[in-house]
Amino acid sequence: MIKNLFQKLLNKSGKSYVVDARIPQKLIVAVLLKRSTMLIRGILKTGKKVFIGSNTKIQNPQNIVFGKSVTIDEHCRIDGFSSEEIILGDCVKIGAYSTLSSTSHMSKYGKGLKMGNNSAIGQFTEFGAAGGIEIGNDVIMGSYISFHSENHNYSDTSKLIREQGVTSKGIKLGNNIWVGAKVTFLDGCVVGNNSVVAAGAVVNGIYPDNSIIGGVPAKVLKSI
Repeated sequence: MIKNLFQKLLNKSGKSYVVDARIPQKLIVAVLLKRSTMLIRGILKTGKKVFIGSNTKIQNPQNIVFGKSVTIDEHCRIDGFSSEEIILGDCVKIGAYSTLSSTSHMSKYGKGLKMGNNSAIGQFTEFGAAGGIEIGNDVIMGSYISFHSENHNYSDTSKLIREQGVTSKGIKLGNNIWVGAKVTFLDGCVVGNNSVVAAGAVVNGIYPDNSIIGGVPAKVLKSI
């Protein structure tokens, strides 16, 4: 009975997978209790049906558009102070101990993050979103991933690098992408649809659809 209820709740929230028959009932009960607590916390923090873990801070939630069944796990910090709305699509999940930094310096109001439906990222993620990050639909990502959507200027040798400001092109990931653990995305990079990014890659270029990319710096290893 509990498994059937859990499956119905999954289907209602937009999840299409079937619960493994070997999963014990006590684990399902524990998950349901945790999710219920996260939902209550999300309603209290944002006024919306969002699942929020313990010790997670949401700054300026009025500027964040939450889709259905969004989960922001425990010990996260979400900075909603950005020049554009932060958009988290349906069934988006941000893993524990992750940080979204939209405005990192008072000299520049940051652009923020847009994350499409059914996209999820693992724990210990760093979204440096001052220059803008766009992630498409159905993008699955591992842990310890970092996005850096700005570059420091350094060409003027008469000034300190920290005094020369930054440039921002933004970062864009298409739809249906698998990103391995510990990938670094640098400003200006674009990853096409239906692609795979190998673990540990440093992504700093523009890559076409249907590519498997990897390496430091990342390059196209083969086409799908």
